[in-house]
Amino acid sequence: MDDRKTNWPLTIFLLIISAPILIMYLWLFVDSVSEINTDSIWPTEFTLRNWRFLVEEIPGHGSVWTALFNTTVFASSVVAIVVILSSTAGYALSRLKFPYRSEFLGLVLLLHSFPSVTLIISIFLMLRMIGLFDTLIGVILVKASLELPFGIWIMKGFYDTVPWEIEMAGVQDGASRFQVWYKLVLPQIMPGIAALSIFSFMAGWSEFVLPLILAPSADMRLMSVYLAGLVNDDYLSDYGLFKAVGLFYIIPVMMFYLFTQDKLMNIYGGGTKG
Repeated sequence: MDDRKTNWPLTIFLLIISAPILIMYLWLFVDSVSEINTDSIWPTEFTLRNWRFLVEEIPGHGSVWTALFNTTVFASSVVAIVVILSSTAGYALSRLKFPYRSEFLGLVLLLHSFPSVTLIISIFLMLRMIGLFDTLIGVILVKASLELPFGIWIMKGFYDTVPWEIEMAGVQDGASRFQVWYKLVLPQIMPGIAALSIFSFMAGWSEFVLPLILAPSADMRLMSVYLAGLVNDDYLSDYGLFKAVGLFYIIPVMMFYLFTQDKLMNIYGGGTKG
């Protein structure tokens, strides 16, 4: 039996269950380039007026480009911090034997189970105390710290799949422990780093609660907060504008996912395909 043949029943089933999502995004696009009649679900005429936020500021909400820049810096910084720290911590937890190692792993998993909302008051007071409240750096550090437990567990799983013999061969050839990790082990877990980067970027790009509470100034506003501000503006009832900004917000992360989704195929159950 040729595994490359299309499984038409499964394909049709997947298309059926995906249809509502595809229709939703198509509708979002159509409404973003149309005049919307609140008395009807159908758009009336084509227009680019809804996209005016690209060339002019919406009164009372600032520039969308500032929010886009802040969001890009925020998501990219979270990725960098989580990947670097998870890669080193995951290696230590996978390879080194130290007292209370199992308890520490359990604590890491427990920390990941805490919703960020339950910690928001403590985090707020801590950032106020160290002078990082209402700064992009403060929100980045908080988000990265909340994503670290998940990242450490993923990277530990990938390190566990790398045979000890690879490291032993490097040590016998005269390489230091760092050289063994950097030149021999790290290339073996690149699929894990790629997958963790994708997850961390999406988590950072879609974050809403933390920047809303911890960085309320207009200068620090992220795209999620910017869009929520438009929707909650009682004096601005422009549904076409809302949908255009919403589409503008999700396009970068959709493109990022489309270009990197093949990397996700290399991860299952915390390991690499054999």
